[in-house]
Amino acid sequence: MSKTQLRSDSSRLILNAVELRQLRYFTAVVRCGGFTRAAAELHIAQPAVSAQIRRLERELGVALLARSTRRVHLTTAGEVFLARAERILAEVRAAHDDIAEISGALRGRVSVGATPLLGCVDLPGALFRLHQRHPGISVTLRGDLLTPLLAELEDGRLDLVVGPLHDDLPDRYVTRVLAEEDLVLVTPPGHRLAQRTAVSLRALRDEPFVCLPVGSGLRALLDRACAEEGFAPRVQFETHSPSSVRELVGGGLGVALLARSAARAPGPAIGTLATRRPLSHPPIGLLHRRDRRLTPAAQALGRHLATAVTAQAEPEQIEPPPV
Repeated sequence: MSKTQLRSDSSRLILNAVELRQLRYFTAVVRCGGFTRAAAELHIAQPAVSAQIRRLERELGVALLARSTRRVHLTTAGEVFLARAERILAEVRAAHDDIAEISGALRGRVSVGATPLLGCVDLPGALFRLHQRHPGISVTLRGDLLTPLLAELEDGRLDLVVGPLHDDLPDRYVTRVLAEEDLVLVTPPGHRLAQRTAVSLRALRDEPFVCLPVGSGLRALLDRACAEEGFAPRVQFETHSPSSVRELVGGGLGVALLARSAARAPGPAIGTLATRRPLSHPPIGLLHRRDRRLTPAAQALGRHLATAVTAQAEPEQIEPPPV
């Protein structure tokens, strides 16, 4: 079957609701890597998913998936069809959202990912205000490190990601700065350096560090900053959230490098010091795919996030650019 035939057939599939259901099932199977996981995500029985995919393949006259005992894989025809199916489903969702916006009742579901390092952005407050203004919008919130969140943004499981905007982000992402951050050293109360206002990282070379795990932006910043001072940090405790880092430091288990907003967050008493050589932290911002149009519901969430900088941010950082 030629690509032209596939394009013609995929366009014709949109003509009734049953065929749209086939497209949803097909993209879910590809996204989940198998029928069982897709059925669980769709909240339907696995045989129903299999039956609809077989029917779709019969109608197209071509195999879209190569089945194996562990995973399913796209055939060449499946790769061509997947791009068309995703486009069709995106257009249908956008059409629903546009009609809802015209009618004055904005509805839809937005999937947003957020990294742990968000002390300067009041995410719960933004979601609360969104719900007050648009109760018809449902939000799925996913928390993780930036790399896995970007992978989910790539495959369409997320609409937006809130996290650090590193300099090496690919151009395929649209980014909007929400707040600037800087890094500070935090120590247990009563630490030998706690009364100082600024120290070099080298002064902490023999100290145990608390940090986020390898693969996180904060860990990369710590490793790079210490390497520039001529040593490798001895990370004795790892945890997945800045708030936990702060609590462990407050409990006397080590020192840490944290975003200033995370250090200022409520928690046990800690010492806060500047570094003699200022360390920059990537700004916290909003990302989405350049080649995918944001739905009106996702745009509404973006607008609320753009005004969600907390009072912990510096005064000059409170005015983000418009979304």
